[in-house]
Amino acid sequence: MSAVAEVPAGPLVAAPAEPAAGGAVATSPLAERLARLDRAQRIRLGLGIGLLLLVIVIGFMMGNRTEYRTLYNGLTDKDGGAIVAQLTQMNVPYKYSESGGSILVPGDRVHDVRLRLASLGLPKGSVTGFELMESNRFGMTQFQERLTFQRGLEGELTRSIQSIASVETARVHLALPNQNGFFREQQKPSASVLVTLRAGRTLDRAQLAGIVHLVASSVPEMNPTAVSVLDDTGKLLSGAPESGSGVDAQQLQYVSLIEQQYTRRIMDILEPVVGRNNVKAQVTAEVDFSQTEQTSEQHRPNLAADASAVRSQQVVETTTGPQPGQPSGVPGAVSNQPPQQAAAPINGQVPPLQASGGTQGGPSNSKRESITNYEVDKTVRVVRGGSGNIKRLSAAVVVNHQTATDEKGAPTTRALSAEQISQMTALVRETIGFSQDRGDSVNIMNAAFVQTVEPTDTRPIWQQVATAENLRSFAWPIGMLLLALIVLFGLVRPGFKAMQPPKPEPALADGTAGPGAGPDGGGQLDALVADDAERPALGGPALGGDAVDLQPTDHQVRLEAARKLALENPIAVANIVKDWINGEASGSS
Repeated sequence: MSAVAEVPAGPLVAAPAEPAAGGAVATSPLAERLARLDRAQRIRLGLGIGLLLLVIVIGFMMGNRTEYRTLYNGLTDKDGGAIVAQLTQMNVPYKYSESGGSILVPGDRVHDVRLRLASLGLPKGSVTGFELMESNRFGMTQFQERLTFQRGLEGELTRSIQSIASVETARVHLALPNQNGFFREQQKPSASVLVTLRAGRTLDRAQLAGIVHLVASSVPEMNPTAVSVLDDTGKLLSGAPESGSGVDAQQLQYVSLIEQQYTRRIMDILEPVVGRNNVKAQVTAEVDFSQTEQTSEQHRPNLAADASAVRSQQVVETTTGPQPGQPSGVPGAVSNQPPQQAAAPINGQVPPLQASGGTQGGPSNSKRESITNYEVDKTVRVVRGGSGNIKRLSAAVVVNHQTATDEKGAPTTRALSAEQISQMTALVRETIGFSQDRGDSVNIMNAAFVQTVEPTDTRPIWQQVATAENLRSFAWPIGMLLLALIVLFGLVRPGFKAMQPPKPEPALADGTAGPGAGPDGGGQLDALVADDAERPALGGPALGGDAVDLQPTDHQVRLEAARKLALENPIAVANIVKDWINGEASGSS
């Protein structure tokens, strides 16, 4: 029995004696855990950690990836160089497409960069002006020079027309005939302008007249009537309106402006009363654009004779018989004198003709006609009617029901009273300047507004467009996350789990630890360390009444050293016990 007990004492003291005494050889916990893994487990663990790091790096790069979008496409080399130079000054990253015809910038800065470049006049487009004349080559014919000049003039006119705010693009075609020495055979030049307007923009009459005048003034001897302006739909804009075609665009714009002004007035006066978005109004205006001219001539009654003004007078006298200049009657001094001048008053009765000589000389007949023209009063008045007078106004107003709460506190609506509608009608009439003589009308209606509900997509969720877009946007992050989880739980986690130290086995029913217990458990190590362990040994000498000092035996010294080693370095002792148990198991087999 004593021999059996001394067998494990040797290795317990000899094997761990060196690390217990010096402690110079120390291993890290990570190295000890890696030592527990075999080669295959280490390879799987390293591969899993590498894949996990790769997934994290790829996810980070995809999250910070900048999406580039097209800034401009199909640019000329000159415009492309100017835009690239400006992007460099603005510190905006850019790159080219594979074909090299497009410039790409970050997607979140496309609109900002376009607006900033537009403020600088970029891109200018492929329109060339008189710079074509700078590249004249030697040996050009007269026809080529004339054609180059015409192209340069068309380009300059195009640039000038495109500078108008409403015009997006323009093209100018000039017809410049060859001039000869015969004046009667010379042809006049003409021009055609094709404009593309910006969205929601129009050209009024003044702008069209300006374009026509610009082109006509730039070409010698061009008549403004020979310039045609068309839009991108092929509609002739510069043509004079046909007779009887009704109002033109400018008159329609004037009517629309008047209607909007009156509508805004109604909204401004009613919105503070009924609330915003609770009133709708429309005004229809009938405007008279006809120009009338009236001429009247008035004559006042003739005045009295003494108050009239003579314009002309004509007196005709006829005398038959003896001539007035010949003497008649009894010869003497009186009969030899000539007759006196007749003095007839302008107004009144004409006195009879008196001869200065005597009438005894013979019979005479006299006739007198007097024609007098008087001035007649006349008044001439010319009246011209103004264009754009309002003939009639019609206002239609719809007011929403009032919002209120019932006894339970739930929101409800109620109609307006007749008195409130009457007050609103009076307000609208005063706002638009209601005139009964003109035939104006105002109609106010109170009705509950219908709440518009956006149509919902009744298709299954997997068939909806939003679902497909969300899946496409989240497919990459979700895929990377799933790959990371597979690597983590499939390769990394099993490796770390294998590196953990073995757990102590549960104790048996009698209180002793099971086989292979750890350093903190019971078993053979507890039996070795415990003081009251039962070991096979010879009985000691019986002690009498007097105390006898006994020296410890060699077995007791070894046992005490083993106990001390187990307390100071339990891991080493556990390994020794483990090797011991494994050795006994292999020997028994």
